[in-house]
Amino acid sequence: MDSDSFVYTTYIRTTPDELWQALTDPELTRRYWGVAFETDWTPGAPMVWDEGGRSTADPEQVVLAAEPGRLLSYSWHTFTPAWAEAVGLGHEVYERLAAERRSKVTFVIEPSGDIVKLTVTHGDLEPDGTIRELIGEGWPALIASLKSLLETGEELPEPAR
Repeated sequence: MDSDSFVYTTYIRTTPDELWQALTDPELTRRYWGVAFETDWTPGAPMVWDEGGRSTADPEQVVLAAEPGRLLSYSWHTFTPAWAEAVGLGHEVYERLAAERRSKVTFVIEPSGDIVKLTVTHGDLEPDGTIRELIGEGWPALIASLKSLLETGEELPEPAR
């Protein structure tokens, strides 16, 4: 694992097409993630993150790669004071996040019989950065909820904070 990347792999009883839909369909992403993406999922297309009624847009927030059923990559979202307040981050944590370079996330979808291997790589991270610290807990919980949704039809309840 590169020092500037966080990698998480899981196996899901689903198809590559169903997993792609769960990663890109706003109705599904809102269920397990609480975020809907406004984009046409073509490389270079802008992405607007709609989370809890707050929209975050930025010219550098774009789709990097999109191969349905195989690969999806995009630049990570822009941190704003309104987002930080809405998710309960203090001013100091927000300032640290905002000072870090923009990162990116890549989902690699690989069929394996009647299951799919999903590898999530969140790269271009500051090695000892705040984003890396937050996603270390965030991605496993998020992917577990995605897996549950695809395998049982129900996302996991949000953990108590």
